[in-house]
Amino acid sequence: MRLRIYSDGASRGNPGIAAIAFMIMTEDGKLLKKYSKYVGIRTNNQAEYEALISALESASTLTDHEVTCYIDSEIVAKHLNGEYQVRNPRLKASWLKVQELKQKFQRITFKSVPRTDIYIEQADRLANQALDRVKNNL
Repeated sequence: MRLRIYSDGASRGNPGIAAIAFMIMTEDGKLLKKYSKYVGIRTNNQAEYEALISALESASTLTDHEVTCYIDSEIVAKHLNGEYQVRNPRLKASWLKVQELKQKFQRITFKSVPRTDIYIEQADRLANQALDRVKNNL
């Protein structure tokens, strides 16, 4: 089975309160899972990585075949595709976790897409809803 992952991390402040969200879909667009969660205080890049890690952990329970990951963070995509080095120690730990999770799949691809992508917009909305729930409880 081939899966598509759309993940997003949101941070209000950098660092600030943060949430993650993802959607896992089949190749033909059937939604298998959507998820969002408040994760505490993070930078935006940390939240982006955390969203992807959570999505990959979830996807690994559904398939070991092929996964295409769509993210709106160009820097994270370039880290994962080897175009940029990861210098930040916290981001390096997250990058290493993604490298470990990659081994669970026969093939994995990371694609940077614009924030206006319809599915990234949905993931962003999910993450922001999680932030709104937390903010309203403070």
